[in-house]
Amino acid sequence: MSTIAVKSAQLRSGLVLPYAEAGYPDGLPVVFVHSLADSWWMFEPLLRRLPAAVRGYAPTQRGHGDAERPSDGYRPEDFANDLVEFLDAVGIRRAVLVGASSGGVAARLVAGSHPDRVAGLVLVGAPATLADKPGITALWERVRALEDPVPRAFVEDLLGDLATRPLGRGLLATMAEENLKVPARVWRETMRGLLEADLAATLRGILVPTLVLWGDADSVLPRADQQRILDAIPGSVLVVYEGAGHVLYWEEPERVVQDVVGFAARVLPDGPDGGAPGRTGRPPFPDGGLDGP
Repeated sequence: MSTIAVKSAQLRSGLVLPYAEAGYPDGLPVVFVHSLADSWWMFEPLLRRLPAAVRGYAPTQRGHGDAERPSDGYRPEDFANDLVEFLDAVGIRRAVLVGASSGGVAARLVAGSHPDRVAGLVLVGAPATLADKPGITALWERVRALEDPVPRAFVEDLLGDLATRPLGRGLLATMAEENLKVPARVWRETMRGLLEADLAATLRGILVPTLVLWGDADSVLPRADQQRILDAIPGSVLVVYEGAGHVLYWEEPERVVQDVVGFAARVLPDGPDGGAPGRTGRPPFPDGGLDGP
């Protein structure tokens, strides 16, 4: 098991974000991007399973967890800008970005706008769009009505609907506490930003190698939603986790780590300062390698 260290990074904007770090100091850099109301703790099951070949980083986004809570700046592009500044603050020139659920929106914005900083993109249960999903519309109505303190019943109900398999009580309790740290206004403004953004546009112009991980029992995102991602990003590849729900990183953490680490080794074969696939001649996906769509 990998040791997790919790540190803090001061961005150029002055914002201070806590982040978790695990793995070998000189390992391939992989940055995990969490979703609405979560924090770096979302990736604790992955971070503690990282092998020595990888150095994992998981920042907590503004307004979330123990991060600072500015009065504004909760649109997807704001989180994406913070992510680029985080790379600068911790000295990462080039990394693999792993965006989970709505965290995939900020991750792919960075992949599209700063391809020199992103060797590869992994989208784990990430939406192509939210506008056509009745469950998200219903959630928005509940989020709009939230007041501080955010009710524990609301958070526990939300977390309880995400998995198809039993999850550890400790993990769920920790994530509930992290969700409860988020003020009602941050819930509202973050979700409003996601709903008002043209999410289809955030998929355009991505030319870096992209791996899509999705559970076929996901109650939030249907297969057709993932197909939109595959159609929009040239060369992207889908790996289906049979029987897994929306939070496959909690349901099958060992397999997610294996897929992410294998992908990172292919797109960053010579480390963060070299080894782009086009430079080495090594394709990001070997023939017959990862499962296709």
